[in-house]
Amino acid sequence: MSNGFRLLRIEYIFSVLVPCLLSIYLNNYEVINHIWILAGFAFYAITGNALNDVIDMKDPNEKETLKRVQGYNRKEILTISLATFLIGTLCFMNSIIVYPILGIYLVIIVIMVIFYCLFKSLVIVNHIILGISHIVLPWWMIKINAGDIILGFFPVLSVFELLILLSVASVGYTGQMLHELIDGDSLSKLSPKASQLVIWIASVVSLTIAIISLIITQFIIFLPIIFFPFGIMYIFRKPRKDLLGRTSLKNVGIILGNLILVYIVVLIIAP
Repeated sequence: MSNGFRLLRIEYIFSVLVPCLLSIYLNNYEVINHIWILAGFAFYAITGNALNDVIDMKDPNEKETLKRVQGYNRKEILTISLATFLIGTLCFMNSIIVYPILGIYLVIIVIMVIFYCLFKSLVIVNHIILGISHIVLPWWMIKINAGDIILGFFPVLSVFELLILLSVASVGYTGQMLHELIDGDSLSKLSPKASQLVIWIASVVSLTIAIISLIITQFIIFLPIIFFPFGIMYIFRKPRKDLLGRTSLKNVGIILGNLILVYIVVLIIAP
């Protein structure tokens, strides 16, 4: 793969497609009916990553970003961000014409992502913003696009589906914390003991929600969810001072995320 395509960071697309595909799977929707939304979010994922690089390029401590964008200036990376944003927006238009409320959801997501990119140093709050914009709202948009809508704004959610959504969101929340510690953002501003405590609390809550969800819903196929909090708790079995720049650990998380993406695709297409 050329260095140019590495700028797209397509390996991160799983973070927004997994919630969409889970929504499709749990509700037995036809994938083809939501292909435009899936495509739109894929382009938007690239948009967010490129915008994040544009901002991080100003920071000399962002060695991983600077290495990836070496030879490119900020305007060129911004061009990629704007181009994918335009293409992604066009992908959403077919659905927005049918359900205009999706346009409001999309605006909220864009504002949240921009806020996250500009204020990554905010502790905990930013993780919540990222979880809502990457997991909760895309999940809801799929349901609204399928016509499962109530009060003209909110999707119809069963208790079982809500539990699975909470499980996925909480697991994603703890994973993002680890990601940012490696990148030196947000949570890394705390002391090692403080960051360990925050992550352990988040992991225990995440694990509890996941186990309760599995017991109540009996969706054994989602058993892999509970392994992520266990893994993060193991990594933080003691305060860590050596995570900054541990790209190998982050890459393992990205690989696992993409494997989950493949797993869900198989669940959807399997007879």
